[in-house]
Amino acid sequence: MVFSWKRKGAAQEKLKKGVELVIPKQFLCPISLDLMKDPVTLSSGITYDRESIEAWLEGGSFTCPATNQVLRSLDQIPNHSLRRMIQDWGVANRNYGVERIPTPRVPVSGIQVSEVLLSLEDSVKSLNGLRCLELVHKIKKWGSESERNRRCVVANGAIRVLAAAFEAFARDSFESNATLLEEILSNMNWMFPFFQHSLDTEAQARLGSQDSLRCLVWFLKCRDLSAKQDSMIALKELASSDQKHAEALATIEEVNEVLFRFIKEPICPTITKASLMVIFYLLSSPPSTSTKIKSEFVKMGLVSLLLEVTVDSEKSTSETALGVFDILCDCEEGKEEASRNALTCPVLVKKILRVSELATQFSVSAIWKLSKHEKEHEVNVLVEALQVGIFQKLVLLLQFGCGGETKEKVTELLKLLNPYRARLECIDSVDFKNLKRSF
Repeated sequence: MVFSWKRKGAAQEKLKKGVELVIPKQFLCPISLDLMKDPVTLSSGITYDRESIEAWLEGGSFTCPATNQVLRSLDQIPNHSLRRMIQDWGVANRNYGVERIPTPRVPVSGIQVSEVLLSLEDSVKSLNGLRCLELVHKIKKWGSESERNRRCVVANGAIRVLAAAFEAFARDSFESNATLLEEILSNMNWMFPFFQHSLDTEAQARLGSQDSLRCLVWFLKCRDLSAKQDSMIALKELASSDQKHAEALATIEEVNEVLFRFIKEPICPTITKASLMVIFYLLSSPPSTSTKIKSEFVKMGLVSLLLEVTVDSEKSTSETALGVFDILCDCEEGKEEASRNALTCPVLVKKILRVSELATQFSVSAIWKLSKHEKEHEVNVLVEALQVGIFQKLVLLLQFGCGGETKEKVTELLKLLNPYRARLECIDSVDFKNLKRSF
């Protein structure tokens, strides 16, 4: 195979003159056809790059890609001789822009992970913070080395052990164990994406305990940016896994004030977005819990703040802000505050068909709820909505198609708007220029 290496400087000049570098065939992975960085040999005797063959095996194939032979074993034996040959070849051809392949680290095994986790559990029982910190650092080091290591660590139940450790040391003392607790939380943070639907049940119970929740909120108030971000992500994962965790979080003192401050005085986009998500889940709790929370957030000024956030934010943040705004419009205080705000109708109408299907649903729902407010506010909302072009957008929404509940609200809004159209309607032509369905 002929391969042209691209690199700045002398090597690049040589390539411009037509010099081409031939990579020995035995150095290429049979799957990716790229130069191997970590060659491993299967039971069939064929050598592949570790990353490529692991992807093949994880896809459910148990045969050798080159020979189609059923593998007697899934063990991958490092081919050190071939790896050294590839490294020597890279050094010999460095003038052509070839960088030497670094010696790969040996992947961690399930047995190694299990041993460390058992030691961690023993250290937690005796509240040996120094030993726990040492073991947590070891897990962090493994995770930083490769995706394979991260999968191996998670598959062996690390998040359950770490969550139990977090709860134990949080119960003992936030302040005394702050460094260890931050390291544990940092480790769990990179493990969350491996749980696509919800966290492990035992990990949820440990991380969602009153001791753990109080510690997480304390981090939000008292620790540095990194700890705040990790804590906010953990709370978001918990709240999204089970509504009961949102209800438990609602009982923690000052949590509403902390979440509101992160939106009013943003310090990090990740924290802002996660805060909105947590608020969304808090407000989605049963009425016995959420009614008071809604009232508190409205009094803080969240309704006006959400409109400001929605104007300038990227898609996902805007969606969540609209979702929170829609829920706040369920209570009378929220409707009252939204009706008085001059930005309400322009912002909500602008977001219809402009952000996403979900944002459109939230915007339509909020306008529909406001139209059901007291009579004088209903007229004001309908008039303002007409003046910023809602009628045309609702008609387009029906033409594009929308969900059953949204369709009912759109139809009802059109009926309510119709009597005011002749004398009040105003079309913002810029808003419809090159309009395409955004979802």
